[in-house]
Amino acid sequence: MTLINKAARPGPITLDVIGYELNAEDHRRILHPLTGGVILFGRNFFNRKQLSKLTAEIKKLRPDVLISIDHEGGRVQRCKTDGFTHLPAMRKLGELWMGKHQSKHAAESAALAMAAATACGYVLAAELRACGVDFSFTPVLDLDFGRSAVIGDRSFGRDPQIVFALAKSLNEGLRMAGMANCGKHFPGHGWAEADSHIAIPVDERSLDEILNDDAKPYEWLDLSLAAVMPAHVIYPRVDQLPAGFSRIWLHSVLRQELGFQGVIFSDDLSMEGASVAGSVVKGAELALEAGCDAVLICNRPDLADELLAKLKVSTAKQAESRLRLNQLMPSASAASWDELQKQAEYQHAKGLLNEFDLIQ
Repeated sequence: MTLINKAARPGPITLDVIGYELNAEDHRRILHPLTGGVILFGRNFFNRKQLSKLTAEIKKLRPDVLISIDHEGGRVQRCKTDGFTHLPAMRKLGELWMGKHQSKHAAESAALAMAAATACGYVLAAELRACGVDFSFTPVLDLDFGRSAVIGDRSFGRDPQIVFALAKSLNEGLRMAGMANCGKHFPGHGWAEADSHIAIPVDERSLDEILNDDAKPYEWLDLSLAAVMPAHVIYPRVDQLPAGFSRIWLHSVLRQELGFQGVIFSDDLSMEGASVAGSVVKGAELALEAGCDAVLICNRPDLADELLAKLKVSTAKQAESRLRLNQLMPSASAASWDELQKQAEYQHAKGLLNEFDLIQ
């Protein structure tokens, strides 16, 4: 095993930055050849001008890093002021599908919900890209069994067919605005009750039960799915390791059985659900060996430094992952915020969301 060199960038580590602008430590971490992405949080957003300046500064340092954010709508939306649209929780789209609007015909309700999902994806991606953000970790593909509070209304619903159709529609909206997608949390976080941010969730169901229900949206989305984030959930009837560290889940099931060829991101290695892997370096090694292309480390700059100092990745592994990671970069330039406001597609998408009372 050899540490990757500068020529092998982007690297497998996605890390965060401290505040509204970069400090010297942020500069050092972003310039490290093991860094391949920067993830932003609410603490990194004050207004659009500041966000655009921050993303431009990151790109000036490292044009090859992917600037990402968790921006789903509902309670998971990092940019909420200064003109950003308050997007609905995905459950609202599922309710629209079920006819909780004006239409009384099932097929019409489904079509309207899919149109609204596409509009959501377009607005989400277009607004972020206008401020220099490349990628959002969305959509949530977890099924809502009414058991997981951390998932809850972030899910489109209980029916995997509805989740698939609405996710595919939302992904189309993202694509129209030049943004890739990321389905999460594979194979499903909806059944396990514990929150993997603060606990170690366990799902006692069998492999067949999960594959025939929770994992169906991943199977059906197929080539339209650009990236996947596995759950920090243990499925003991399949493996004693959480899915994000499990070669069974990531290689045997996701890569081989479901044929997924896109990027696999680990979930945040600082979460409690990742603690079963041991140290942050051990966790990253396990995740990459299991099949992840990139690992996230958030809210712990000390652990990010430990990873940058100690993680080793084979040149072969890095070369394979680099090809996938580069596919997530936007392929075309984005409209500025002012240009976006005049864009017919954007105005139509917001008008549609207004019509269905999904935004104010």
